[in-house]
Amino acid sequence: MPADINDYFKKRKPSNTNNDSNENKGGGFNVKPPTGGLNMNRFVPWGIALIAAIFAISAFKPFIIINSGEVGIKVNTGKFDPKPLEAGLHFYVPVFQKIIPVNTRIRLITYSNEENTELGDGYRSFEGGLKRNPAISVLDKRGLTVNIDLAVQYHLKAQSAPATIEKWGDSWEEKIINSKVREVVRDVVGQYTAEQLPEMRNQIASAIETKVKESVDLIADKPVELTSVELRTINLPEKIKNQIERVQIAKQEVTIAEQQKEQSKQEAQRKAEIAKGEAERNRIEAQGEADKIRIEAQEQAKANKLISDSLTPRLIELEQIKTQAKFNEALKVNTNAQIFLTPGGAVPNIWIDAKSNGGSAKDRAENISSRSAEQ
Repeated sequence: MPADINDYFKKRKPSNTNNDSNENKGGGFNVKPPTGGLNMNRFVPWGIALIAAIFAISAFKPFIIINSGEVGIKVNTGKFDPKPLEAGLHFYVPVFQKIIPVNTRIRLITYSNEENTELGDGYRSFEGGLKRNPAISVLDKRGLTVNIDLAVQYHLKAQSAPATIEKWGDSWEEKIINSKVREVVRDVVGQYTAEQLPEMRNQIASAIETKVKESVDLIADKPVELTSVELRTINLPEKIKNQIERVQIAKQEVTIAEQQKEQSKQEAQRKAEIAKGEAERNRIEAQGEADKIRIEAQEQAKANKLISDSLTPRLIELEQIKTQAKFNEALKVNTNAQIFLTPGGAVPNIWIDAKSNGGSAKDRAENISSRSAEQ
């Protein structure tokens, strides 16, 4: 190739640092053909923007998920939105807005000095509302310290939750529930002596529940709904416990003595009733016997009177004759028998010993009979 043409191409293209190694040994030149591939430089800004967006979303997290049993409270540049957000996915503008999830499930506060594990400790971040407070120390009517164990169930009203959090803050439970419960318990229990508390337990529990509900309901807008207030335990001082135990033992002994006395009284009444019944039975039997004797005597008297009225001297003489005839007949059989005669008139009773006086008993009897007839 002529030298002028070679000079021409050298002037048209800039020299390459690698041309020396790429030139032909014959002293020729290398012409690089134009590339027809895709230019990647234009996609680099888009990739950087996408990475920045992902980083911003991860860093600022402009969304939140509200679970069931919760409501969301949106705060716009420090101002609370009065309308609560329902369960679901919600977006907001970071820095200028934020959403606060608030639990509206049933909550439980226990007031107790006993260490135990409450249900829900394993998933407290989801359940929420399980709290332990020390037992409520109360002075009784005489100034003795008594510890009261309680369990209070309640929940935050969903519709008024934004206004409640805005007014009372995150410590609304301490300000609304805890303070009211302690105030009412001290007021109710302070009216009784320590010895009266176990006996008045039901009345005290009812009074505490009623007054706590009334106290909470008096709060403006009624932000909280109270479900129950349960009186669990009344912890008395040790000396009061011992005194109550002694009193209870004495009462039991008195009760046993009264029961024994009542049993003895009932037994005595039973025996008295039995004796009374026996006496009444004897009286009835004696009365019946007396009535029987009286009736028999009356009837006998009537019979005797009838017999007496029917007797005449002639009839008596006839009966004597009949009797004497029977004696005479008897003497025919036994001539040596002793005979007891009952003559009529003035003749006395006569024993006749026929054997010792001689003669026959028949002759003696006939003589006596003839004498009696003559008289």
